[in-house]
Amino acid sequence: MLEAGDEVSYFLTEAEAGKRAFSVVYEDENVLVVDKESGASSEAVFAELARKSPVFFIHRLDRNTEGLMIFARTMSANEALLACFRERRAVKIYHALVFGKMPSHHAVCKAYLRKDEAHARVYVSAAGKGEQIVTEYEVLEERGNKSLLKVTLHTGKTHQIRAHLAFLGHPVVGDEKYGNSALNRAEHAARQRLLSAELSVDTRGALPAIDGKVFRSEKNL
Repeated sequence: MLEAGDEVSYFLTEAEAGKRAFSVVYEDENVLVVDKESGASSEAVFAELARKSPVFFIHRLDRNTEGLMIFARTMSANEALLACFRERRAVKIYHALVFGKMPSHHAVCKAYLRKDEAHARVYVSAAGKGEQIVTEYEVLEERGNKSLLKVTLHTGKTHQIRAHLAFLGHPVVGDEKYGNSALNRAEHAARQRLLSAELSVDTRGALPAIDGKVFRSEKNL
């Protein structure tokens, strides 16, 4: 456990150090909303922000997932946002470019997810071991052998979108952990095509400046 006076150091790779990790979408005295770049870790974003002023870590995105993250600037904002995420009053909308044509235009899919901590990955099955996951998708556009999806998480588990879509037979383009390596190579897909596109929170009045406000990433897949 950290104690007052401890020093925390975070080391960046040369690639991370030479690339801007994020752009600021919104800021006030209580919160910061940033648009993270693919390839930058959430920890790198936090470290860069923390060098300028105190911030609190609320949630994270996978290194190769780009898009919106929110940080608190005060203890009261930290408590309000943590409660918001814990009680599922934060709405996160993702866009995912996947291989294949979806079986329906819209669906709410359920499965079970089991974490393998030792190998830093998860496994999805139709039933049985693990925790239930619920992933909703809507087809925004079809692009030849790919589909652009709007994805809403009704449960927020580690690697849920990537693992669940792969389980459904439609892996995220460029995903090397759960995706189709042969298709990625054939399509020269060197970058994971998953974006945290929209974020909104309901803090029940604790942070009125952002309650009900929808933040949108400026990126497109």
